[in-house]
Amino acid sequence: MFQRCNVALQGSRFARLRRTMDVGIIPRVTTPPEEDGAPPPPPPSGDQSDLGFGRFVAQQVRGRFLSHEGVPTSRKYGLGSQRTARFYLAALNAPWPMFIAWLMGTLLLINGIFALAYMALGDGTLQGGQTSGVDDPFLRALSFSVGVLTTVGTGSMNVVGPTAHWLFVLESLMGPLVLIGAGGLIIARVTRPRMRLRFSESAIVAPYEGGRGLMFRIVNAKPSELSDVQVRVNLALFEEVDGRRERNFHQLTLERNSVEFFTLHWTVVHPITKDSPMRGMTPERMRESEAEFLVLVNAHEETFSTRVTTRGSYLWDELRWDVKWASVFASAPDGVLAIDVDRLDRTERLDEGATSKPAALEL
Repeated sequence: MFQRCNVALQGSRFARLRRTMDVGIIPRVTTPPEEDGAPPPPPPSGDQSDLGFGRFVAQQVRGRFLSHEGVPTSRKYGLGSQRTARFYLAALNAPWPMFIAWLMGTLLLINGIFALAYMALGDGTLQGGQTSGVDDPFLRALSFSVGVLTTVGTGSMNVVGPTAHWLFVLESLMGPLVLIGAGGLIIARVTRPRMRLRFSESAIVAPYEGGRGLMFRIVNAKPSELSDVQVRVNLALFEEVDGRRERNFHQLTLERNSVEFFTLHWTVVHPITKDSPMRGMTPERMRESEAEFLVLVNAHEETFSTRVTTRGSYLWDELRWDVKWASVFASAPDGVLAIDVDRLDRTERLDEGATSKPAALEL
């Protein structure tokens, strides 16, 4: 199990690291202590500990606050359908293959509608296409419509009749607007600063320094570099308070809250001690409390030199017990540190009760 990532090792130091990995010894990285007079900010408390959901509202919610991908599950009514804004956001967030497919499909649909409109005006509406070598009237009309919409020209073909000319004018005016809109979406996608983190499929409770620790893994899934990566993890769960069942929020203390260099992966760890909100937790208690772990990550994205954020969530049934992380490190031909991202979710099974039962440190 690896608790640290992004350690720059060269030469013999890397060889020693490989030998320790083979025998299961975990190299540790120490961080300098906090300077006097600059303690870390305390976790939110009181009315500020609800992450902005509101104490009363949080008690009424059933289910999770965020999807596993970090999308809020809440809804807002009274703002209308907002179809245009939702379409724009969907176009920005869609994968490139899907975006290109939808863009090409939309353009072909518009051209197909105009082609059918030209054909509906009669056989003599389009003239000059006899020398194109295309006998299918729909294909000729589609070719003419594409030439008009994209402003590349229609060759020898032209329209005949007043209605056909009005249709021609309408498509000529509509074409540049469609192309400008498509081009604007492409530019917005290309120039939009964002990061794409891959979270491990599940979080685990694994052995940690003689006790237990909550752990999950993250890795940068884009070739761009991230630095000064900061993570906050909050636990939302139902607890019995003065005989009443109410949902409370706890900010979890992490082994480390930030890393300066994020070139490989990061195993985020919350040590479960006697001061942890997870002390004494078992799979059964976690299910009864309907626990959800809310993860917020922000980092400096070096391509656009700006800060970006992303979210994630693990529900109680996405938490695995009695396992530990398998190694993600791989051998590189030039001897540098390397990981295999396909191994990000791999775990190794432990004896039953290894982490599903409270450790002595928690008592």
